[in-house]
Amino acid sequence: MKDKKGRVTIPTDLDVVPQTLEILDKWGADAIRDCDGTEFPAGLRDTGAKIYSTYYTTRKDNAWAKANPDEIQQCYIMTGFVTAQGDTVTIPLMQGISPELMQVNTRDDPARWWEVMDRTTGQPLPPDKWSYADGCVTAQAEPFHEYTVSFLAYLIWDPVHMYNATTNGWTNFEHQITFDVRQPKTHKYTMERLRRFIAEHPYVNVIRYTTFFHQFTLVFDELRREKYVDWYGYSASVSPYILEQFEREVGYKFRPEYIIDQGYYNNQYRVPSKEYQDFQAFQRREVAKLAKEMVDITHECGCEAMMFLGDHWIGTEPFMPEFKTIGLDAVVGSVGNGSTLRLISDIEGVKYTEGRFLPYFFPDTFHEGGDPVREAKENWVTARRAILRKPIDRIGYGGYLKLALQFPDFIDYVESVCDEFRELYDNIKGTTPYCVKRVAVLNCWGKMRAWGCHMVHHALYQKQNYSYAGVIEALSGAPFDVQFISFADVKADPHILDGIDVLINVGDADTAHTGGVWWEDADVAAAVKRFVWNGGGLIGVGEPSGHQYQGRFLQLAAVLGVEKETGFTLNYDKYNWDEHRDHFILADCPGHDMNFGEGKKSIYALDGTDILIQREKEVQLAAHDYGGGRGVYISGLPYNFVNSRVLYRAILWSAHSEEELHTWFSTNYNVEVHAYVKNGKYCVVNNTYEPQDTTVYRGDGSSFALHLEANEIKWYEIG
Repeated sequence: MKDKKGRVTIPTDLDVVPQTLEILDKWGADAIRDCDGTEFPAGLRDTGAKIYSTYYTTRKDNAWAKANPDEIQQCYIMTGFVTAQGDTVTIPLMQGISPELMQVNTRDDPARWWEVMDRTTGQPLPPDKWSYADGCVTAQAEPFHEYTVSFLAYLIWDPVHMYNATTNGWTNFEHQITFDVRQPKTHKYTMERLRRFIAEHPYVNVIRYTTFFHQFTLVFDELRREKYVDWYGYSASVSPYILEQFEREVGYKFRPEYIIDQGYYNNQYRVPSKEYQDFQAFQRREVAKLAKEMVDITHECGCEAMMFLGDHWIGTEPFMPEFKTIGLDAVVGSVGNGSTLRLISDIEGVKYTEGRFLPYFFPDTFHEGGDPVREAKENWVTARRAILRKPIDRIGYGGYLKLALQFPDFIDYVESVCDEFRELYDNIKGTTPYCVKRVAVLNCWGKMRAWGCHMVHHALYQKQNYSYAGVIEALSGAPFDVQFISFADVKADPHILDGIDVLINVGDADTAHTGGVWWEDADVAAAVKRFVWNGGGLIGVGEPSGHQYQGRFLQLAAVLGVEKETGFTLNYDKYNWDEHRDHFILADCPGHDMNFGEGKKSIYALDGTDILIQREKEVQLAAHDYGGGRGVYISGLPYNFVNSRVLYRAILWSAHSEEELHTWFSTNYNVEVHAYVKNGKYCVVNNTYEPQDTTVYRGDGSSFALHLEANEIKWYEIG
């Protein structure tokens, strides 16, 4: 038997009972869970391990859903663009959408809840100008204008069940229908159903809600391929019942366009409208009240309540104040990297947090010729940096254990991960990590989207947002006190900037990440400039503050010392092209060069700016003094260890704190130092799977040489 056990959850199934017991011992696990499509074996009920039961509040009861078709969940969908060739246009509603997934809602009045939009003018057509029949809308039109229809559809197959079935190749099963717990009959039935479930499963200790009521936006096409996905999307949290409540609360009429947003569905890149934010706030309040009702029942029946940060999580925003009122015991979520780990570990208002590590035990990874060990190593070493800053309380794995058992080297590797996690946790839980600076990321979403603003499909790489992902990933394991603030926060109280050292704005122009039209607000623009002028630091990546307005494209050009050539300043000659590669920021860069990804085109330096790197007269990295503060411009920042070090140095330089570099510091950028000064300990960690040599600087500036084996961590006492 293992000497040290605990803090690990494993999956099981009916056909792997003896193997589950072996893994329980080998990995030192203390909790067992079921998975979608599995049942918990009777032979594992008396192991002494805590038992999680996955509970679906919105599915796995088709009898109820079929008996109450008016309370099946709904989603707002926009059709494709159709060009009118005459004075009428016919628009098919379900073209490009899986008929297995959705069904047009004709039960509720289309004239009240749908919208036909003339996308050429941006105006809706009056309801008396269009009609619906046989799956199509026919509308009066202006020739060669483009039209779309925004309509309500029932979710007749739960999108995650559809995903699981498609990914795992399931056959001969019934599609699970998604019902709406927010509506009266289903609300009453759901509370009775929950009590009945707990009574029928007396061996269960933890009800793991997956999640509560509203699925993030996930749409499939006719070939069961993902068509549209937004892990933060609210478009599947609607119904006339809900929207009428919303109208009564806010005092104005709801429009489908508040959700549809020209077909972008208010994704993470869109600057959110007031109406959309009103809707989100309404949903948070209503979801929290209903979720609390279920959590109270769970506690009354003697079980813990755990929420999965995924599937039907919309409305349970974990960084917003409503979340704490739910009274959950725990949150569990999928860990794809350091950012997603912090997305879980930074949650307040619960007793413990748990990370589900990759790979999931699914056949897309666990197949002949697959390499789950490689994926597991990448996942662990990436997440470990963030654990050392803010640990989760537990780790675990999900999926189908029998698949993982076919890879003994994977089973052995995960054993080492479980042991190392327990060692890390024992050393750092409850400690205060050393933070060299206070850093704030400024975007339209602020705290609500802390650590995940860039995510399109939970932690999956997107070529177009590598810089935002790179910055956040670097920060997730760096020695900074990181917070996320919105432009609305700055507008409401400019003094919010007084509590930080360095401000970061990263992303493409006119997105929610960089601010877009917010830069036309004189109070906001002046507050940011005042902050830097008075000694603050600013780091801009990509097209920071990018928005064409009043003779500027980069609205913080004066602070950053760079501007983008959009054609409007071609008449002005540019003479500042000399490089200064001996700068503090580049001192750890091999050959004083770095990977900017694809960078940005047409960035040039203003007079008085130090260009650190330019390529073919396009600035990639620049530094600029602005009053008593400093600005740093970076054209792109994919995540890697070199770039993480460049960002670290840029933060110190912009904050006039170069002298603090050799404080809990490693000269080798592949190795990091994490100090817990108040607790009298620190560690040095090799973030690679190769041996590394470095010089380690302690907090007092003294240093020593160190050799680390692949992936090794060494712990030390301070003093």
